[in-house]
Amino acid sequence: MTSKPADLQKRQASRIASEMRQVGNGYGRAVAPEPDRREQRARDRALGLVPFAVKLPQELVQRLQQQAQAGGVGLNELTAELLRKGLGG
Repeated sequence: MTSKPADLQKRQASRIASEMRQVGNGYGRAVAPEPDRREQRARDRALGLVPFAVKLPQELVQRLQQQAQAGGVGLNELTAELLRKGLGG
């Protein structure tokens, strides 16, 4: 039984899409692997970092994010800096 050309193209496109997903990215570009969570926690612990969850108003979080982006620093670093200044140390 022969397949129609459109069916063959659909199968080929499906195969290509499947191969791209196996790479880890739906667009087929190579993606740097994310660090394992255990490894990341071990690195954080070695640096003396402790997870600290807080609930803040949305507008305050947006201001923090904007300031971090403008300063070219991460949100964690900016928050630590502002807490140090606010606590006088």
